[in-house]
Amino acid sequence: MSDINFAKYLPLSEATFYVMLALNEPAHGYAIMQKVESISGGSVTVGPGTLYGVFGALEKQALVVKVAEEERRKVYALTELGRVVMAEHVRRLEMMVGSAHALLHAAA
Repeated sequence: MSDINFAKYLPLSEATFYVMLALNEPAHGYAIMQKVESISGGSVTVGPGTLYGVFGALEKQALVVKVAEEERRKVYALTELGRVVMAEHVRRLEMMVGSAHALLHAAA
């Protein structure tokens, strides 16, 4: 997967990032909404409309896939491509934070 054109997928919006992060294990929509709020320390909340919009976009890009349907709950999981894109996004965020720290500390 080293020949991936990351420009097609990145940057991720904050909501998309947290939804994908919440999918480190397969989960259904309501569980994902709760997990996003929890892992973001309450700074990000996603409602059903936003969540299913994110799912639609991520499914089209083959970053997530519906793996089951339990009663009326759809269970989603990251694909291998989704994991690679997340890792690249995190790498870029780490680079940005490192650059910011270097510049802010140099100015102080």
